[in-house]
Amino acid sequence: MRFNRRGVAMLATLVSVLACSPADEPTPTAAGQSAVDRRAGAPGIGDPDFPRDGNGGYDVSHYDLAVDYTPATKRLDGVTTIRASATQELSSFNLDLTGLDVREVAVDNAPATFTRQSDELTVRPARAIADGAPFTVRVAYSGLPRPASDNANLGTYGFIPTPDGAFVASEPNGSKTWFPNNDHPADKATFDFAITVPAGVTALANGEPAGQPTTSGGRTTYRWRERHPMATYLATATVGKFDLRRGSTAAGIPNLAAADPKFKSSLDSLYTLSGQITDHWATVFGPYPFSSTGGVVDDYSAGYALENQTKPLYGGFQPDETIIAHELAHQWFGNSLTIRRWKDLWLNEGFATYAEWLWAEHKGRKTAEATFKELLNRPATDPMWAYPPGRAKPDDLFNQSVYTRGGMTLHALRRAVGDPTFFTLLKAWAAEHRYGHVTTEQFVALAERLSGKDLDALFDAWLHQPRKPA
Repeated sequence: MRFNRRGVAMLATLVSVLACSPADEPTPTAAGQSAVDRRAGAPGIGDPDFPRDGNGGYDVSHYDLAVDYTPATKRLDGVTTIRASATQELSSFNLDLTGLDVREVAVDNAPATFTRQSDELTVRPARAIADGAPFTVRVAYSGLPRPASDNANLGTYGFIPTPDGAFVASEPNGSKTWFPNNDHPADKATFDFAITVPAGVTALANGEPAGQPTTSGGRTTYRWRERHPMATYLATATVGKFDLRRGSTAAGIPNLAAADPKFKSSLDSLYTLSGQITDHWATVFGPYPFSSTGGVVDDYSAGYALENQTKPLYGGFQPDETIIAHELAHQWFGNSLTIRRWKDLWLNEGFATYAEWLWAEHKGRKTAEATFKELLNRPATDPMWAYPPGRAKPDDLFNQSVYTRGGMTLHALRRAVGDPTFFTLLKAWAAEHRYGHVTTEQFVALAERLSGKDLDALFDAWLHQPRKPA
């Protein structure tokens, strides 16, 4: 995620914005809950480090997003339709949504009542939803999107208005700034997008075009479809003036590169490198998990990149090979294989960082062993050693250690098991959990099974101890 131009990771914070509500509803006390209240879905998905992210009581299977956005006024009008299944009987359930005014909510085409508190939209259907039952919720909303912001650390993320459109990069919990959802990576879903913008403006989203753009009344609607499961933080609806280059990689994967006119000179290199790197990673990590690749360079000075599924987004700079290699490795590690809890973030960032070293090794510039040894020479007082990357901290989620020491963990493993086993492991890991969720414990178990070695001491030293490994 958030690979900054200088290779320095930033950290994340939760942002809660108080939204107006059509009605106020008292919050039940634990001692006085009624039977109806006990059937309410939880306001968090169960990640103890981020207790208000996501929601309990249901699993989403699909989002259908219809977004009408006008850059000149920064106004967004949206209708989100969600298909989900209840995992308990539900008298009410929550969706995550920051700001924006909700006009109406319907569950299974019947009007539902709703309340707002901070970034929680609580929906009460006309009748309770049975445990295991599929249901559909439709939310109509509008307003001026307000991105999440942590000026001291992460900066600005989520739906970020720009002069000619919007830069949309939502990790870790910024999707709620532009559509109602279950905003946690533990609940993945497929997506359809219909994004309407003024004629002459381009809208880019995940996946592939679902038909040709249509223009009427001076406005153009772009339709995109991501048919593979995706975490909400990877969803994008980036809007602006873009030069495009379309084609396929040498292996035949559709490839789309887009660049703001200010970065037009980067278009061909972005297209070429994205194709080359995608094809190479397929030989190292196994078949590419999605139906297209590419990238987008926008004229917004974010200073970071984000691995939006199928379309990594680069904020205000021309990406070099290292950053492109990092973001495209995430299509396997982070996007196809998705963490259940943020504490395991090294499974995303450590793998993508190690991919940078593998790309340099592939190009004959520098071996991963040389990079590892340079980093290992850092003194024991270096702050990296005090932060165990196997337990990403909620108040310092994107610490450098999660990236660098996470990558070093993989090289230490490579040293211990040998290249044949290590590279077999990478492909097996990607194949066994394709489109699913993963944990550190699962990776350790697979490494031990394939190597036939007890690796507990290695992983403990590199991932869990607040000191430099011996």
